[in-house]
Amino acid sequence: MIWARHLKLVTKIGIAALALVALATSGNAQDALTGKFTLPFETHWGTATLPAGDYTFALPVTGFPYTLYIQGKGGNAIIMAASADERVVAGHAQLNLVNIADVQNVQTFEAPELGLTLSYSTPSQKHMGHNLAHQKTMPQTAPGTQVSENKTSSIAVQIASR
Repeated sequence: MIWARHLKLVTKIGIAALALVALATSGNAQDALTGKFTLPFETHWGTATLPAGDYTFALPVTGFPYTLYIQGKGGNAIIMAASADERVVAGHAQLNLVNIADVQNVQTFEAPELGLTLSYSTPSQKHMGHNLAHQKTMPQTAPGTQVSENKTSSIAVQIASR
């Protein structure tokens, strides 16, 4: 009889503990940053290639590794930042792209709401193929800045209110 009482007590305490753990983890389930953006053209982002379209993203934590979870009709991707910097140039969230050999690549994601700029791997000129190597040869009269210059652009990111 005493054994049955102890078993009931232990069961009730266990259920209460599980309920508290479930409640605590659901409170922490809120992402650090969420939002959306539209890619007007196919874009390479780290190892992922995203077709043009509308996307949403979530950044679950504001610590390393900075991992973005991206979802859209064109595809889903999990992208990890190569590095993070506590310096933000833009006054609003944006993706900064660089055009390398006519391919758009996300270079950085500026998130002023977090005070971070996340950087992503982009292909180097030497990995872009044999044709680019021939294009890099410039006449002697061309200014040196044209040889290494890549066109950059940015895409606005809308941050969801918390």
